[in-house]
Amino acid sequence: MSSDTLTTAGILLITVVAVAYGGLTLLTHLARRKPGYLDNPVRRGMWTAGHAHAGVLVLFALVALPYIDQADVSGGTRTLIRSLFVAAPILMPLGFFLSVVRPTDTRPNKLIWLTVAGGASLSAGALLLGISLL
Repeated sequence: MSSDTLTTAGILLITVVAVAYGGLTLLTHLARRKPGYLDNPVRRGMWTAGHAHAGVLVLFALVALPYIDQADVSGGTRTLIRSLFVAAPILMPLGFFLSVVRPTDTRPNKLIWLTVAGGASLSAGALLLGISLL
């Protein structure tokens, strides 16, 4: 693996700690029956989705990294693909979490569009990598 890919993998592996902490936080909200979480199904659903997407997308990015080094593209394109795969597990969960940040929020605010940006980042990275591997 290239040093850029190893650095990216290291960063992604460190984010696993943040995802685990998020899971602990959600568990604490459930166990302590935090107002604004347990009694707010929209917020609870969005935060659960944010946590789940963060974990899955970090793993997906880690799985994709070795293939980036095998792609027949320039170094700049490899950097772009790496960046797109790293952006997805940041943007999408942020959209879920920040769109219902107040305990009284019953509808997502405009920051829900970060989920779309994360999905677009993931799609673009996967498409670029897939095409470059063919």
